[in-house]
Amino acid sequence: MSTPETSRFVRIRVDLVLEIDDEEAVTGTALQALAEDADLSDAERADSERAVTEDTAEALAHLVDPFDLVGAVPGVELQQASWSSEYIDYDPASPEWDIDGDDGDENDPEDDEMTVG
Repeated sequence: MSTPETSRFVRIRVDLVLEIDDEEAVTGTALQALAEDADLSDAERADSERAVTEDTAEALAHLVDPFDLVGAVPGVELQQASWSSEYIDYDPASPEWDIDGDDGDENDPEDDEMTVG
């Protein structure tokens, strides 16, 4: 009996909810990162600076990079990534935000989750 081949590609989905308690620090750090990015054209830098200055969630999206999450993991190469940020209404007591909820199969190892905090 032969074993079916499995894909070498794995998708990891991560949802983070962050509380911003210092908008100026986030925006300033994003602006500094943009200033140090030698790969940006002047037009791209100007557009990005305007976006991070006007929207702290956008500034945060410039600072959180999926490549940083897996760059040091041996034996893997990131093939594709996408991410975005948005302001949300967050109530940690709401069942909607229960990350240990019954939205998946309890015995499915692919649904492993880590809770921080």
